[in-house]
Amino acid sequence: MATTALFRDDFYLSTNEAVVTAVHADGGIELDQTCFYATSGGQPGDTGFLERSDGSRIALGPAVTGATKDIIIHRPLSDETLPIVGETLVAHIDWARRYKLMRMHTACHLLSVVCPYPITGAAVGEDESRVDFDMAQTIDKDEVTEKLMRLVGENHPIFVQWITDAELAANPGIVKSKNVRPPSGLGRVSLVCIGENSSVDSQPCGGTHVSETQEVGAIYIAKIDKKGKENRRFRIRFGAPGSDA
Repeated sequence: MATTALFRDDFYLSTNEAVVTAVHADGGIELDQTCFYATSGGQPGDTGFLERSDGSRIALGPAVTGATKDIIIHRPLSDETLPIVGETLVAHIDWARRYKLMRMHTACHLLSVVCPYPITGAAVGEDESRVDFDMAQTIDKDEVTEKLMRLVGENHPIFVQWITDAELAANPGIVKSKNVRPPSGLGRVSLVCIGENSSVDSQPCGGTHVSETQEVGAIYIAKIDKKGKENRRFRIRFGAPGSDA
């Protein structure tokens, strides 16, 4: 049974009531609806807990997708008491972790604006993210950091627009990723837009993001690694240059 993914319409929703629709043999739990983001597109799935009517909690590891992309599996940690089908629970995201991932994912989008090259890979982390670009030239990391922080400080709005799978197929040029296709097959695709009238950026993405660039906070390029003749890996961290532990 498909899961209604509440995060798609509200990145800031951190809790919701839900009904258990399936419990797998390995302990995986399906709900009728959830605010938990499932691991995909380089962004880790949400962690947190499910609260039962008696106040007890079922601690959860990162959420993942199921047999199809429209099924989200909540994975209990070991030795957790499982719920039963039909039981009503309240899902709670680890909001501090999710918010850091939202800020980081947005920072990756800003980096793709500063470095307008095809993206060959990416991974969003709580404290460090990486974006790989198909590029051969050398670029100064401090200059990139300065341009990133300029975009952050300008406080551009961030919003989502929806297009159909057919519209995406008809406009392949809007996809920046060279190797990973944006989430499709669900009938509609979200475009993450930055700036008034998408003046800064617009690209298909199914991840979660903050609502304005200043929420990203202080970020910098810690390192640029050469990963082949025409591939550069940029490592983004929170804080200011020189703040590494």
